[in-house]
Amino acid sequence: MNAWDILEQDAPLVAPLLLGWQLVHDTAEGRTAGIIIETEAYHQDDPASHSFNGVNNRNAPMFGPAGHAYVYRSYGMHWCMNVVTGNSGFGQGVLIRALFPTEGIPLMEKRRGRRDHLCSGPGKLTQAMDISHIHNGHDLREPPLFLIPYPSLGYTATPRIGIAKAKEKPWRFVAQETRILA
Repeated sequence: MNAWDILEQDAPLVAPLLLGWQLVHDTAEGRTAGIIIETEAYHQDDPASHSFNGVNNRNAPMFGPAGHAYVYRSYGMHWCMNVVTGNSGFGQGVLIRALFPTEGIPLMEKRRGRRDHLCSGPGKLTQAMDISHIHNGHDLREPPLFLIPYPSLGYTATPRIGIAKAKEKPWRFVAQETRILA
């Protein structure tokens, strides 16, 4: 099994395996990158998932091929990015909740307008990495926005946060080997 085959599994299995992978975005301004250190799983049978009520124009990428991005607006303010997982036709994905910045930190600081908390939340990391709706459906194996597989980091599983439904599911995964930027 190659690293990309991991993404063909269900989101709760994939979410901890993405910890340690690197997310990279090449833009005209420069490259930004970070190690994934926090994820959350969502799938079609989950009332907290955008795919719970079936496919629509907004969530269609979640029902597509594994390894693509599902990017959506949260609370009308922030972009959030999921890595689509599993088989096409069943809506599921892994929300990238936090990154440990590794490259392009001055550019991230400029985009965020601050020097701390650069990628410590899903909306913060998309702002720092310049990820938006134009990446919705993008194949994350291809530039300019792509993942680099690495061996998974050790993790702690916790209940999900920032949602109202099914928040008790232990589908939030936090890397143990890397500090989370608070």
